[in-house]
Amino acid sequence: MSYGVPAVATVSPGAGPIPQVAFQQPTNLFRFGEQTIWSTQLYQAGAIANTTNRIFTTPQGQQGQGFAAALSIAETNLKEGGRVPAGIAYDVFGLATEVSLASAADDTGNLDVAIDTAAEISSLLNVIHNVILQWDFTQTQIDICPVLLAGAGGGAFGAVGTGNAADVGHMNNGNGNIWMYQKHPVALPGQTTFAVQLRCGSRAAAVANNSVAVRVVLLGYYKNVIEIG
Repeated sequence: MSYGVPAVATVSPGAGPIPQVAFQQPTNLFRFGEQTIWSTQLYQAGAIANTTNRIFTTPQGQQGQGFAAALSIAETNLKEGGRVPAGIAYDVFGLATEVSLASAADDTGNLDVAIDTAAEISSLLNVIHNVILQWDFTQTQIDICPVLLAGAGGGAFGAVGTGNAADVGHMNNGNGNIWMYQKHPVALPGQTTFAVQLRCGSRAAAVANNSVAVRVVLLGYYKNVIEIG
């Protein structure tokens, strides 16, 4: 029988010290993840100058925010108006805005019309240059930025050509970069009621022919505590 040297744990060069192991089983764990929350406002044909509309207030299955019919998953993923899903802490690190055109002047059309004519591009520019985003925390309103800068950074972007007497291509709200809150996220506690306001300036043109939908998307991460003992 031979007796060797007691086994010693080896550490790779540069790996640093071995972390201490707790003697007790933890009673909870933190769960992190990324999630988006979105909500949509529909501007039906008519004047929008000097108007204020609150979004993130109407959940799925209910009417509101300019829509005559109930909102579906394409318009919002909120189950409860004004609250972060599941009541978890949620930090917003990005905010984007999509402007789309409907095939009708009211809530009866599809939100899939290509923005490829002078009149339709004018409707797009009308929104991104005249609509301002604000946080609305019941008693406190905080300016965020013009729609121009929310997922934009350059106004109308895209390509439009003409062939066979038809316009082709599509213009959209900028190049899709996320502009806001990358450095200093905005915390939305799970029990806080919040909304985002779309405020139109006095020089906004009226919406004509086709209704316009503005979908605001919050990009963020959540933290949830899981009890395990």
